[in-house]
Amino acid sequence: MNEENKSNYYAIIPAVVRYDDELTDKAKLLYGEITCLSNKEGYCFATNNYFANLYHCTSRAIQIAISKLQERGYIRVVIENSYQRKIFLTDSLGYEKNFVGRYEKSFIGGGEKNFTNNNIKFNIDDLFNFIINNSNKVPTKFYNILNRLDFLYTQEILDIMQKDKIQMLKEIIYILYDLYNSKFCNLLSQVNREKLVNLYILAQEHSPRDLLNYYKKSIINEYSSNKRS
Repeated sequence: MNEENKSNYYAIIPAVVRYDDELTDKAKLLYGEITCLSNKEGYCFATNNYFANLYHCTSRAIQIAISKLQERGYIRVVIENSYQRKIFLTDSLGYEKNFVGRYEKSFIGGGEKNFTNNNIKFNIDDLFNFIINNSNKVPTKFYNILNRLDFLYTQEILDIMQKDKIQMLKEIIYILYDLYNSKFCNLLSQVNREKLVNLYILAQEHSPRDLLNYYKKSIINEYSSNKRS
């Protein structure tokens, strides 16, 4: 393809994408290209053929990579007018708001607050009640994670806990369950109770618009950085 058709913006591939074992090298490289092409308009509208020509592969290979990036929660694909595709970076990585500048509102869209619970079919209170009552609606593997972290409490203990501590516990568990459903299994094997609580307190101190989203990003960034180092 002609050199003048290639974007001159920098590509960004954050640690959480670079070290995601579920992604192929091609998918990671494609993610970087999408960040590059999203800089101008706040989204990428390049076709599969464009990417295929750029990276000397088939359109089918590109589609598989895009589907995997979407499945992992790194991009959001929107089809408009039955034919035009727009690829948005999700807000899961923590840097995009500065990256897209004045296109922030159109980039984030209406799904920002829904991002953290897009993999959970229960609300926070329902999930917590299921766990307290040892419901089989919650996977055994997730109970094992909570048990390792000492986040399993009896109702008797909860009855004497302060309300703000219970709310913190609910929200930490909720985000852990979101990470579990988002296939961050390697990350969850590294987390420890003290760090999770400290990250939650720090998130509260920043008073973000969406505490749960901010907290989830903090966990991902913290443990991705640990893996990189």
